[in-house]
Amino acid sequence: MKKSKSRKNKIVLSDKPTNCLGSGSSVLLDFIEIIVQSLVIIFVIFTFVFRVAGVDGDSMMPTLNNGDWLLLSTFGSKYEPGDIVVTSQPSTVNKPLIKRVIAVEGQVVDIDFSSGDVYVDGKLSQEDYIMDKTYLSYDVEFPHIVEQGKVFVMGDNRNNSYDSRSTAIGDIDTDYIVGKAEYRLYPLRSFGDLYD
Repeated sequence: MKKSKSRKNKIVLSDKPTNCLGSGSSVLLDFIEIIVQSLVIIFVIFTFVFRVAGVDGDSMMPTLNNGDWLLLSTFGSKYEPGDIVVTSQPSTVNKPLIKRVIAVEGQVVDIDFSSGDVYVDGKLSQEDYIMDKTYLSYDVEFPHIVEQGKVFVMGDNRNNSYDSRSTAIGDIDTDYIVGKAEYRLYPLRSFGDLYD
């Protein structure tokens, strides 16, 4: 009868150096890939869906103050009266404007500068967001019909706002609207939805 030979575990030593960084560098590459993908996604979101804009001036007081930062939605192109928009339409101002949409294409805007009342399609506009009534006029004649593909805008600080009441600004072509202001990001104490 033959005795069974006991098998011993063999340890094989390699004369090749072990790459201690192999798994670590793989983790590092994975981490870098995740960061790059995240940055690309953020770039796409902030290019095609959202943008950030700063308020420069007092024309939108009391709703917005100089130095506020806003999150704009750039997705979609349907604007309604009451929306706050940022426009880059070329004008004598030579900078983007932040204004409120008062009327859209085909609507009739009329302003009684003696009473300060604004009418859209013959109805008195309810404007609880304005600083004062609209007493300041420029050179646009009223009643005014908003052109096709455009919107009529004014600042909430009506007597300190350069807007669609002037032919130098005029109706805003919706192709030049950068986005609709959705949230105030800064200052933090005022953070939140602009339409609450």
